[in-house]
Amino acid sequence: MDSADGLIGSLGAIVGARHVLTEAADMAPHLREWRDLFVGKARAVVKPSTTAEVSALLAFAHETGTAIVPQGGNTGLVGGQIPVSDGREIILSLARMDRLRAIDPEGDTITVEAGMTLEAVQSAADAANRLFPLSLASEGSCTIGGNLSTNAGGTAVIAYGNSRDLCLGLEVVLADGRIWNGLRTLRKDNTGYDLKNLFIGAEGTLGVITAASLKLFPKPQARATAFLAVADPANALALLNLAKAAGGPLTTFELMPRFGLEVVLRHAADTRDPLALPSPWYVLMEISSPAAGGLEAQAEALLETAFDAGFITDGAIAATLQQRSAFWRIREAMSDVQRFEGGSIKHDVSVPVAAVPAFLDRALARVEAMIPGCRPLPFGHLGDGNIHFNISQPVGADKAAYLTRWDEVNQAVHDVVREFGGSISAEHGIGRLKRHLLPGVKDPVELALMRAIKATLDPTGILNPGAVL
Repeated sequence: MDSADGLIGSLGAIVGARHVLTEAADMAPHLREWRDLFVGKARAVVKPSTTAEVSALLAFAHETGTAIVPQGGNTGLVGGQIPVSDGREIILSLARMDRLRAIDPEGDTITVEAGMTLEAVQSAADAANRLFPLSLASEGSCTIGGNLSTNAGGTAVIAYGNSRDLCLGLEVVLADGRIWNGLRTLRKDNTGYDLKNLFIGAEGTLGVITAASLKLFPKPQARATAFLAVADPANALALLNLAKAAGGPLTTFELMPRFGLEVVLRHAADTRDPLALPSPWYVLMEISSPAAGGLEAQAEALLETAFDAGFITDGAIAATLQQRSAFWRIREAMSDVQRFEGGSIKHDVSVPVAAVPAFLDRALARVEAMIPGCRPLPFGHLGDGNIHFNISQPVGADKAAYLTRWDEVNQAVHDVVREFGGSISAEHGIGRLKRHLLPGVKDPVELALMRAIKATLDPTGILNPGAVL
């Protein structure tokens, strides 16, 4: 459509004029990724409130060749939710589609709209004495649609799986406006292709998720949370294997270096060192149970065995909810506080769990040789092999000059990842940040199949152009 006024008017006719944002100040929160790696432009931000409105918007976009960028809570870390800089795209914000459609405690399912925040879904489950286990640092602002579109992971994957594993069904609006109603809540449905898994992790390039049916679980009645000192990642891995062999309900196993703890203590309010003496590495471990008693004794016995075996050198089990929150505050603040230390070159990678210590040894040696004085901060989900391998600039270095080495350092780290048969994107997705890397890591047949699926479901290329492929 040639006329900008005509375009805006057509969008307003679908969702109401006041739900089409065109003023710079109104659009600004939707155009900037929180780390400032991506800053885009858009013709408008459109906020539908129903699936029917999303359908009408996409039918209009399909007919007019108008590019659409779906957006949830704008918490993504690879730029997939940010439009490109030429300003021709429309941001389709799902923020107003935040309703709870149904909850079935007996069937352990909940059906929600895509704009519902993760925290709101957790709260709705909790009110029904159930657990929705997906947990992310951004859960107060990220949305279920975004979580599914990126197949978000988080801190409980070791027990419950990624977002994909928590989804039973989807409602999706296709590029031409057709609505696929796949909101099933069945645990068994063996009737052909599992279409929902095409859209989970596709980052809005194949369709727009508007609602989802999700799995719920019994609400834990007891938790034991421990902050533990370990000499190195090899001992952390030994502790992980011991915890799994003990048969306990292990729900979290997070690895953190001393430098990460120091950065949190320097920059995050209401934090303190949980242990009396410093350690090179730490583990945040949590076990939980639907039964009310006995868990603390089980945790104490496990840690006593680990201490006797030399896997841990010190530790503390949270005695109160406040102490548990303090332990978690350290882990959850670790991503955000790195910005106060200057430039940080980041990686979201995974390798087989057993290979994590060797991967860290090799990758740390490589980056420290490349940039003497750099301050590595690798942390994350040892329990599922996902490490956020971040490297802060040397003290006193020029931030802009340091960040010019992003691609060079990425290449070095990703080379090590491939040596161990790992992935260059464990849970954040591809977006725009890693799109150029896919041809180097994907099997050519696999990449061709991805492109064929994209061409079939979005033949005019209007859905999130420039992301993933």
